[in-house]
Amino acid sequence: MTSILLAATPVHGHVAPLLAVASSLVAAGDRVRFLTGSRYRDAVLSTGADFLPLPAEADYDDRDMDAAFPGRRGLKGPAGIRYDMIEIFLKPVPAQLRAVCEAIAAEQTDAVLAESMFAAAAVLSGLPREDRPLLVNLGIVPLALKHPDVAPFGLGIRPHPGPIGRLRNAVLTTMAEKGVFAPVQRFADTIARAETGRGLTRFFLDWPAGADLLVQFTVPEFEYPRPGMPDTVHFVGPVSRARVSTASLPEWWGDLEGRQVVHVTQGTVANSDWALVTAATAGLAGADAIVVVSTGGRPVDSIPGPLPDNVRVASFLPYDRLLPLTDALVTNGGYGGVHYALESGVPIVVAGRTEDKIEVSARIAWSGVGIDLRTDAPSPSQVGAAVRAVLDDPSYRRRAEDIGAAVRRSPGPDAVHGIVAQALDARDLI
Repeated sequence: MTSILLAATPVHGHVAPLLAVASSLVAAGDRVRFLTGSRYRDAVLSTGADFLPLPAEADYDDRDMDAAFPGRRGLKGPAGIRYDMIEIFLKPVPAQLRAVCEAIAAEQTDAVLAESMFAAAAVLSGLPREDRPLLVNLGIVPLALKHPDVAPFGLGIRPHPGPIGRLRNAVLTTMAEKGVFAPVQRFADTIARAETGRGLTRFFLDWPAGADLLVQFTVPEFEYPRPGMPDTVHFVGPVSRARVSTASLPEWWGDLEGRQVVHVTQGTVANSDWALVTAATAGLAGADAIVVVSTGGRPVDSIPGPLPDNVRVASFLPYDRLLPLTDALVTNGGYGGVHYALESGVPIVVAGRTEDKIEVSARIAWSGVGIDLRTDAPSPSQVGAAVRAVLDDPSYRRRAEDIGAAVRRSPGPDAVHGIVAQALDARDLI
């Protein structure tokens, strides 16, 4: 039996994918412990894994991030990214690392599986392999692996081919690491030295390159090519799939029959201001389509009204029923939700610039599956025009369907057990 420690920052979009991984590992017979925030205790236990709580210094309620981190209000662009990196992800590292070390000391631990923004893993990756368990990065955000053909992660800049592109990427990487993110790197390096006596050996966002394995939850068709990528990288397809749902349907469901459908969502966390939903419903008012809005669990009446006559709203919607009927998705770029749409071949209009969403948005445009509005506060006319464009141009749907076929062929989280087991067997032979 393999003993595995899963670790995730206490944010829904980071915990939810690892819940699927935990369920799969438990089903495969592994011993699984899951370290994350206290509000996810019941969700973790429902997978069959043991729950380990993060210390209070590393825990917070992600349902209102602006209340948990009031300093982030109003911050945009690089300043907002720097704040989030330091306050949300790096300051908890000492407490995270203490919890990981205590879990390892408590019982035999064969492997630590950490999602990309569990920043204590960046510190662990700098330790000699003989001083730690197998370290696996679970790529639940776009691949951040540095490469000459790819611009630095976090800027949302698409690849440009050839020598000019590589020169551009080298300049941007220097500017990002020595300029935009230099305060973040210094902060991360100071923490690493204080905790382990060792500085970071690489840029902290590139820590997955120092992991023993990198399991990326997408398909190669939705990720920038990186020739010569190490064989430690495994693309397994998205974590979440549109499973058969037994949830009841809203009473207006019949209105979708025979109609063009546009689905609008701001996910389950970044939905406090409804900026995208408001812009989309206004921009599509009067369109010959039904606009279906899900609130991600928030009350339906929290969306400011009155809403146009062609809008239908529900708290949650079964994607296995909705997406096959959907002609276009309008989203702020959550990695999981985008893959749900791609699985069903749905073209996408995206408006997301925060956290990893700027990188998801760039990949949507690069892969040809949709339009990146390059803002997280679009006007109604911008959303309306983009939706009409993806509906009128069949190339967006064709490309989404091509990637959807790759998604459906991929194994998803069920591949993790075998990948980890094979790496442990190889390690034992060394």
